[in-house]
Amino acid sequence: MNGQKKAWFPAKRYGYGWSFPNRWQGWAVLAAWLLLVVGGTVLIRPDHHPIAYVVYDSILTVLLLVIIVAKGERIRWRRGDDSDRNPDL
Repeated sequence: MNGQKKAWFPAKRYGYGWSFPNRWQGWAVLAAWLLLVVGGTVLIRPDHHPIAYVVYDSILTVLLLVIIVAKGERIRWRRGDDSDRNPDL
């Protein structure tokens, strides 16, 4: 490698945001988030404790977004050209 760190979450080719992970670390973060959301659904029971469930899911989603921002490519509006993308991705 040439010393550049590869992003776990690449920017979308069209539009604004991130695409699916392209590194195993990104997939691990996404899988952990999904397991925690499903586990919280089973343990918290949203039909009995809706506010607690919304707070729980909101915290998990904010943490996921913090990781994506920290480990993903810089995002901006894209129109499909690769002129600004990292060629190693």
